[in-house]
Amino acid sequence: MRLPLAAAALLFAAPLGGCAVAAIGTAGAVGVAAAQEKSLGEAVDDATASNEIKSKLLSESANRFGEVDVEVTGGLVLLSGRVNTPEERVLAEGIAWTSPLTRDVANEIKIQPPGGFLANVSDELITARVRARLVGSSTVKSLNYNIETYDGVVYLMGIARTADELKRAAEEASVVGGVRQVVSYVRIRDGRTQQAAPTLQGTPPYQTAPDASYDSGADGELIGASY
Repeated sequence: MRLPLAAAALLFAAPLGGCAVAAIGTAGAVGVAAAQEKSLGEAVDDATASNEIKSKLLSESANRFGEVDVEVTGGLVLLSGRVNTPEERVLAEGIAWTSPLTRDVANEIKIQPPGGFLANVSDELITARVRARLVGSSTVKSLNYNIETYDGVVYLMGIARTADELKRAAEEASVVGGVRQVVSYVRIRDGRTQQAAPTLQGTPPYQTAPDASYDSGADGELIGASY
């Protein structure tokens, strides 16, 4: 059953498969859950869902879905990366919905030819640099955030303790070299969502805009306001 999901998109313009893998992912979730805002059960569920969906995608076709990344937080499945056809994009989302732990799906997959080794390495470096900035921030609890990067677009997921922390995390990500945009699916700890207007270089950052509620439409797409 698809449940309504409150999420937010912060947009800032700025300069694998198999039971063994699933077991390792779940064990890792147990190891860090105590330091995160989500419970141990939520951490294990998210790790289980992520590995299950990754395994199914690769079992379906490692060639077609080898460049699709899967992150799960609070039952929200973020699909990013690239596939060759719209049909493959739809199929990937359908596979994400097969997990009983999936509450909603954010399909950010692009229809593009394979990016190649250099493109993937560049995105991985950006992810590592964003992670390093969050770890080094005195106001951001970095363990609460998952980070994915595709073609210079950084996707943040997780649970922020406050709206101010979420804004700080987005700011830290936006100043990393090579980042073109930051898109946040981070929830505020008390369940509220926060949406900020786009920020351009040279303008005052983080102008507050009205909250935006995201819900599943008839076709399963995640719907939300754009700025």
